[in-house]
Amino acid sequence: MRLSTLEFYIRETLLSLRRNSLMSLASISTVALSFLILGLFVLLVINLNHLADTLEAQVEIAAFLDSELAEEEIGRIAREIKALPGVKESEFVSREEALERLRRQFGERQDLLDSVEEMNPLRHSFEIKAVEADQVKVVAQEVAKIEGVAEVKYRQEVVERLFSLTRSIRIAGLVLVVLLLMATVFLISNTIRLTVFARRREIGIMKLVGATDWFIRWPFILEGILLGLLGTLVAVLILSRLYDWVVTSIYSSLPFIPVLSPEGIMQPLTLLLLGLGFLVGAFGSLLSLRRFLRV
Repeated sequence: MRLSTLEFYIRETLLSLRRNSLMSLASISTVALSFLILGLFVLLVINLNHLADTLEAQVEIAAFLDSELAEEEIGRIAREIKALPGVKESEFVSREEALERLRRQFGERQDLLDSVEEMNPLRHSFEIKAVEADQVKVVAQEVAKIEGVAEVKYRQEVVERLFSLTRSIRIAGLVLVVLLLMATVFLISNTIRLTVFARRREIGIMKLVGATDWFIRWPFILEGILLGLLGTLVAVLILSRLYDWVVTSIYSSLPFIPVLSPEGIMQPLTLLLLGLGFLVGAFGSLLSLRRFLRV
C-alpha cells in the first residue's frame, strides 16, 4: 500500500467521523455499553469458576484408624495412602491433636471438653487430598480397603452437590458469555450499517467511476476498527475502576470470599476486550458494506 493511499484512507476515516459526529458518538456509546456488560459477565464467570475451584480444592477425605494401632502400623498405612493413584497429599492427625483442634473450635466453651481429656474418645486419622476433585470418591473407596482403616468420611452428598453446582456455574457462564458476545456483534454491526447507509450514494458513485471494492472498503473498515477500539477503551476504563472498587469492598467486609485481584485479571481481560473490539469493528464494517457494493 502506497503512503499516499494510506493518507487518503486515514483522511477519509477522520472526515467521516467528523461529518457523522453524532452517529459516531452513538456507535462508541453502543460499543462501550456492550463491552461493559460483556466484561462484567466475564469477570463474574471467572470469579465464580475461581470460587468453584477453591471449594473443590478444600474437599478432604478423613480416614479414621482402628484403636490401639502401633506406630509401625500407622507408618505402613501412611505409605500405602501416599502410594495410591490420585492422592495429592496426606497428613496424620493424632487423637491428641484432634482434641486440641476441637478445643479451638469451642473457643470460650472449651471447658466442656475437660471431662473427656483423660479418656480421649477421638481416633487417630489421616486427612487426605486428591489431585483432582472428581477423584475424591475413588480415592476414598481405595483408602477404605487399607488394613487398619476403620472408617472413611468425605461427606459424599455435600461433595456431589458441590460438583453439580460448579458444573452448572461453568456451563451457564459460558453460555451467557457466548450469547452476549453474539448480541454485541449484532449491535455494533447494525450501528455501523447506519453510517454506511447514510453514505450509500457516495459508495455508488465511487463504484461507477471505477473504484475497486477494497479501495471503498478500507476507510469504512478503519472507521469501524476505530469506533470499536474507542468504545472498548471506554468500557475497559469503567470496568477497571468498578472492579477495583468491588474487590476492595469484598476484601474489607467479606474477606473469606475468594476473589481474583485486579492486578492478576484486568490486564489479560483488557487485551481480550480490545482484540474483540478490533475484530468486531472490522467484521461489522465488512458485513455492512456487502450489500452497498453491489452496483
